[in-house]
Amino acid sequence: MSLRPTLETRRAQPTLEGAGVKLHRAFGFQDPSELDPFLLFDDFRNERPEDFEKGFPWHPHRGIETITYVLSGTVDHADSLGNTGSLGAGDVQWMTAGRGILHQEMPHGNRNGQMHGFQLWGNLPSSQKMTAPRYQDVTAADIPEVTDDDGTIVRVITGEFWGKKGPVDGIAADPQYLDVTIPAGVNKTFHIDTYRRAFAYIFDGSAAFVDAAAPTGVLLEKEVAGQEVNIRDLSGDRTLIRFGSGDEITVQAGEQGVRFLLISGAPINEPVAWHGPIVMNTQQELMQAMRDLRNGTFIQPAH
Repeated sequence: MSLRPTLETRRAQPTLEGAGVKLHRAFGFQDPSELDPFLLFDDFRNERPEDFEKGFPWHPHRGIETITYVLSGTVDHADSLGNTGSLGAGDVQWMTAGRGILHQEMPHGNRNGQMHGFQLWGNLPSSQKMTAPRYQDVTAADIPEVTDDDGTIVRVITGEFWGKKGPVDGIAADPQYLDVTIPAGVNKTFHIDTYRRAFAYIFDGSAAFVDAAAPTGVLLEKEVAGQEVNIRDLSGDRTLIRFGSGDEITVQAGEQGVRFLLISGAPINEPVAWHGPIVMNTQQELMQAMRDLRNGTFIQPAH
């Protein structure tokens, strides 16, 4: 077993999106190869309805998948295919845009006016960029949750983990998407297939991700993979941790415990031509998408 080094730790940055939604972006619109197959990750969390209720009005997508995970409040959605629905606390929507879709997402606060959720964009390989759009809406009750003896809780949204399989399937990047809660002071090791790119995103509490390459820090209380390892300073809320190659990560939870997303997927390793919500492989394909939007052929009938 080999421990994945920490390549980068960075804070999500405040950003405005949609019709004026205040959110924090952990990555996106920079180097699409660094977390291939993932392109963008947003944390939309607000206490004031005026900061989010204008939402994300009608906009196009092509060539990607969007994954929306709601923790509190609701998100109403509608699209150009006639689909409508609402995501509540704990629900997930995995939308494959494929050859093209127009949709809108309108967030609403809970009874206290609070809204919290995440959106992740996953790239599609060239062979699937022009497939028919589809949705997978998953309710909170359908997401398996497993608890270990030390109190660690993991919600398995997609992929397999600790004998449970997430309800979302048929995804190009073969991703694993976990919502992990670790009690205060607990050390925990998670296996991640070596071929996957992986990142963690802390959104509650704090933790240190063990890094065998770290020259300074607090000595972990046990050896990992037969070697003593050091941990960096604790990382807290809205922190992204990007991992290098290996097949394990080890986490030491802080004094208040920690909750984070652990996400990994198989890299596509293809060229990326990206403009806003449209991601293709070449500039020619991107220009064709723009022409399709202008001349009304972006949305194609089902075959």
